[in-house]
Amino acid sequence: MTQEDPESSIQSNQRVVGIVGAGPAGLTLGNLLLEAGIPCVVLERGTREYIETRPRAGVIEHRAVQMLADHGLAGRLLQEADRHGACEFRVNGEAHEVDYSSLYEGQTHYVYPQQEVVKDLLSNYLARGGDIRFSVTDVELHGIDTPEPALTWTSSDGRRERLECSFLGGADGFHGVSRRSIPPGAVQEFTYQHGIEWLSILAEAPPSTHKVIYALHPDGFAGHMLRSSTVSRYYLQVPTDDTVDNWPDDRVWAELHKRLALRDSDWKLTEGRIIEKRILDMRSHVVEPMCYGRLYLLGDAAHIITPVGAKGMNLALHDAEVLADALISYHRTGDESGLRSYSEVCLRRVWRAQEFSQWMVFMIHRSPEPFLSRLGQARLEHLIASGASAGYFAQNYVGP
Repeated sequence: MTQEDPESSIQSNQRVVGIVGAGPAGLTLGNLLLEAGIPCVVLERGTREYIETRPRAGVIEHRAVQMLADHGLAGRLLQEADRHGACEFRVNGEAHEVDYSSLYEGQTHYVYPQQEVVKDLLSNYLARGGDIRFSVTDVELHGIDTPEPALTWTSSDGRRERLECSFLGGADGFHGVSRRSIPPGAVQEFTYQHGIEWLSILAEAPPSTHKVIYALHPDGFAGHMLRSSTVSRYYLQVPTDDTVDNWPDDRVWAELHKRLALRDSDWKLTEGRIIEKRILDMRSHVVEPMCYGRLYLLGDAAHIITPVGAKGMNLALHDAEVLADALISYHRTGDESGLRSYSEVCLRRVWRAQEFSQWMVFMIHRSPEPFLSRLGQARLEHLIASGASAGYFAQNYVGP
């Protein structure tokens, strides 16, 4: 690819797939296309350092890891990730383990931070000769409802550039330009506010557990999630109008100690330096269909899901796999059936994940309505006591 004057187009003998966003979805799509010999260009508003260090999700399903491995994208992941097949629910100071791996085909989760996934995907993408533009601004999508869509943007050195494309992959998140470029009324958008918020905490603290912990406490939910041998993620249910300023470090640790405590046990929570605190708006959002013209949405650009159940990154990876298969089939044979069914195939998994996430949200949180809180507690007690309920949980939690 060559750059000419600031208003010139990038020249190519073949129209490329333009991908907006260098997260797990965009980079996976780019890798799979390059593997098949289909040229693509990725635009990313952040720097390389930013996308490789931004902490987000950290749990990957067995199916997603297998997909990455099949395409040579999981080498370091398979060497370094911890595998987990059980989680723990704490109710009234008592611990109840659910061995979901034994309940569902021996499948496990892989604990591997999202930024490490991005590092691996980016490294592979560049090794395959991939073209990525960092620190771009003013990205615009053109002609998305025509056979000749295009991207324009301002490069990091101030050049205005244009790329003629065959298709566009919008993987730039809920607030990105891709979703907003679809004309009003062309797609249906479903939004649901769950009426709860989490304080998300990332700390330089070794995990205090070998399993994910979900704690149901009279003062609200608390969670302890694993990220690495030196870093842990924690969650606290907080009032919907709360702010980070209300949560100095001492208060965070005191509340985590209280809500995660066990009776008649010597278990202790390990503290460390808190490196991130933010309030999570627990909402769900789905765009249907996940495409318009030659623009196909992936990941958070197409659907937002609560962190409960750890489905967000896994859905994004699935979107990328389905779209890559469809584009490869089209470029090789002209078959458009995969492109026509892309949204339907992805949305089946998306809505199933949304239903499971809502099921868990209701189960592990205290509601302002006492009646609803007791219903949620009854659901959790049934999960602990019933093999059938535990089996449903395991199948959905580890990923079908």
